[in-house]
Formats: sequence, structure tokens, C-alpha cells
Amino acid sequence: MSRAPLHALQGFVAAARTANLSRAAESMHLTVSALSHQIRGLETRMGQRLFVRGARGVSLTDEGRALFDRIAPHLDAIEQAVRPGSTPRHDMLALTMLPSFASSWLVPRLPNFLARHPQMQVSLQSSSTVVDFARDLQLDAGLRFGPGHWPGLQAVHLFDDWLTPTASPALIARLGRPTLQTLRTYPLLGDSGNRWGGWFATIGGDPPDRYVANFDDSETLHRAAVEGLGIALGRGTLMQPFVDAGLLVPLFDERQVSDFAHYLVYPARSADHTGLTLFREWLLEQAREYVEAVASEQRSMRGQE
Repeated sequence: MSRAPLHALQGFVAAARTANLSRAAESMHLTVSALSHQIRGLETRMGQRLFVRGARGVSLTDEGRALFDRIAPHLDAIEQAVRPGSTPRHDMLALTMLPSFASSWLVPRLPNFLARHPQMQVSLQSSSTVVDFARDLQLDAGLRFGPGHWPGLQAVHLFDDWLTPTASPALIARLGRPTLQTLRTYPLLGDSGNRWGGWFATIGGDPPDRYVANFDDSETLHRAAVEGLGIALGRGTLMQPFVDAGLLVPLFDERQVSDFAHYLVYPARSADHTGLTLFREWLLEQAREYVEAVASEQRSMRGQE
């Protein structure tokens, strides 16, 4: 049997990562028809379906997932090897993450890491756009909030997050402190994920008929709560700096664990990066301390009741 064409394997990996033939074809400067032909040829060669086609894109079959896990790291290594200036600097670490998490959780702790490892240089890329590590080879790792699995990436669980209603002291002074039973009658701030629906379903009660305002960005949502616009269903990591500064107050002891959690993610090419190894060890230590601090705070709040 002849060797599998490299361009077909590259097209397969691109389609797997984007879950969209149009975006994958664009990234490879191909037509969708040409990319589809390559993938069909690969499926014929292997005698297996690699993708399930759907209205919203494509998803890997079990056989496709197994093939992706075998070949994607090798294609990444080839791309890294032939890129100009590709020799890794183990004293430099380039990270990507959401701006909200960078400012609220990582940046306040980062001086501790640099004090321990003064030889390290850290570069942060704050963006709400999900990065494709296969294309942006200058990035070594990222911090992500999600379900815990991203194709082609190692994911190290850091900690879970949680939700609880949060308001400004000014709003509490103006309207009084709600109870679980009266919460729905207060001005609530909505979000694009309808997290309030999950809160009321878990804790009890009915969501309001309307929200005073809706937000598709968590950082803006928390800022609106600080300004007294309404009560936000605050996320632990994002609201904690505001709570510490006295700008927001958690209204109840009840907390709902978020469906998503925080992870350190990185491609196979970064596994031997000395700087990333140091950062991962430090990050896991910081995560453990944070989890314990949150648990201690909850125990203290219960003791005051």
C-alpha cells in the first residue's frame, strides 16, 4: 500500500480541531470540496468513517479520535521543527487565557511564581478567542474554563468553580437583603448561559419573568453588579477580588457548583518544556491553596450563623 498523503492527514487534523470543514479548508487554502475529497480518500484507505457529518459541522467517530490522537502530535512536531526560530526557550513561557481570569485570579498570584523562578519570562495573551495551538506555535500552554476535554491537548484539572447570588452593599442598603424565597422579586442580572435557570432549579423557586439587563460577558456582568444595577449570579473566581475589596457581597451560604472547571491545557510539543513544568507545579500548589481558602471561608460563614 502506498504511503498516506501528508496533505490528507493535515486536512483531517484541521477538520478535527475546528469541527468545521469550511474553517478547516480556509486555514489550508483549499476549497471545501477539495478538503472533503481528501478526507473521503483517507476514510476509503482506512476502511473506516472518521467523521460524522451534521448540520452544524463535523465530529470525530471513535476511529477518528484514535487516529487524531496518534498523528496530531507528530504533525505538530514537524510544523514546529521547520518553523523559523523554532528552537524552544525553556526560560520563556507564553500563555493564553481569558482576560477575566487573568486579571481576577492569575495576575495577583504571578509575582509569587516569578519570585521563585527569577530566570523565567512569562508572556500572557489575554483573549476571549479560543486559540488553536496547532497554528499558533508561539504559545506553550493556556488556562481554560470548560468541560475538561479539548482535542489534541493535555488538560490538567486545577479546581471547580461555583455560583452564588451577589450584590453591591449599595443595592442591599437600598432594597434590603433578599431571602431565598424573595430573591426572584429583586432586580436580577441575566447572562447568555441562563445560569439563573440552573440556580433556581437546584436551590428551589422560580426564575423571574424578566431580567433588568442581560450580559454575554462575565466580567461586565460582575461590574454591573458592583455599580448596583442588580444582583448577579456571581462566579467565585471572578467575584472574589470585588468581595475582598468590599464592592460585592455574597447573599447566601448556598452555592451551586458550575458545570465547567478550570484547567491548564497544553499541546504534546510543550510536555518537555522546563518552564511549563515549573509553572504547572506552582499552579497546582496555588489551586490547592485557593480551594482550601474557599472551604475555610465557607466554614467560617456557617459558624457565624
